[in-house]
Amino acid sequence: MTRQPEMLMYTRIRKSPYFHAAGRHGVEAYSVVNHQYHPRRYGDPVEEYWALVNDVTLWDVGAERQVEISGPDAFELTNMLTLRDLSTLEVIQCKYALITTQDGGVLSDPILLRVGEQRFWFSTAEATLLPWALATAHWTGLDVEVKEADVGPVQVQGNKATEVMVDLFDESIRDMRHYWSKRYALDGMDVVVSRTGFTNVGGFEIYLEEASKYADQLWQTVLQAGQPYRMRVTGPVHINRMEAGILSYDADMTLDTNPFEVAFHYPWLEREIDQETPFIGQPALQKIRDEGVDRKLVGVEIEGASLGSYNDGSMPEAFPVHYDNQHVGFVSSACYSPRREKNIGFAMVPVRLSENETILQVETPHGAESATVVDKPFLS
Repeated sequence: MTRQPEMLMYTRIRKSPYFHAAGRHGVEAYSVVNHQYHPRRYGDPVEEYWALVNDVTLWDVGAERQVEISGPDAFELTNMLTLRDLSTLEVIQCKYALITTQDGGVLSDPILLRVGEQRFWFSTAEATLLPWALATAHWTGLDVEVKEADVGPVQVQGNKATEVMVDLFDESIRDMRHYWSKRYALDGMDVVVSRTGFTNVGGFEIYLEEASKYADQLWQTVLQAGQPYRMRVTGPVHINRMEAGILSYDADMTLDTNPFEVAFHYPWLEREIDQETPFIGQPALQKIRDEGVDRKLVGVEIEGASLGSYNDGSMPEAFPVHYDNQHVGFVSSACYSPRREKNIGFAMVPVRLSENETILQVETPHGAESATVVDKPFLS
């Protein structure tokens, strides 16, 4: 593996509210997310994976900034920004909310939380969403305030996450449905807890208000509650998110992709783009749906030696995909799955090559390897 250059620490790149607390655990690698340093791993990524699967993990996800929209027209602007139909969205409910541009390209894929009747948080790891929302509010003239709220989330994910959260809060945590949330007070701190996360193992996100003031206190409180359950501080476990079929922005989707290429498996997609409330990109997406797409992001199983854990520096660039000696696409994310005992990944390929059992050739660091198109998620 090529030696990785060092990560420069200086004032131009922001630090999350949990930067110092998370850093005390011995970060081995950072990346930059949303103009902020973000811990990627603290040790062996495979050990972090098993900690998630078997026990419980704590992640600094303070790079997910909250684009807050509030005011008399907050609902109207929020619904205009996302293709999701919010007409039935209740206070304390959440949604995975794709944001598209006027041509249907994916600008961001945040989690949306409705934390008040006219108060919304787009929890985003993409720096583009805040200026996009500010510009939209300006040009529409809607009566809203758009700002980056002083709210910082951490993720508590893993097999024992529920037990940790019950000890932190109360038994009501057990009844929380996926993509719902609830307000709690915790040792003088105001938090919103949602049943969401970047895994399929199960877990929660804790959104701390006044994060710049209370971040260290929250971190230590959660970490202490997790000790009886072997809680481990980790970065995002990309092996698991790939097993779960979860996409990562700037890797698996970008402005150059549209939802029908990357999110075609979501059952709500076709239904919600015909909602009565217009949103940015609606005409373009309806046209794309009617005309069809030329390519799709599919799951692949890749033969050969282990492709690593993705966040270990094993995949600095996408892998070219070939078919019949022609370059036809690329693998955007790939890793070795310990539970599947094989390499898995996502490949953008022409629609004609997107059917299951199609055999492709992938250029990996080990050389050309055979890859088979399969269903995703790889593990449910």
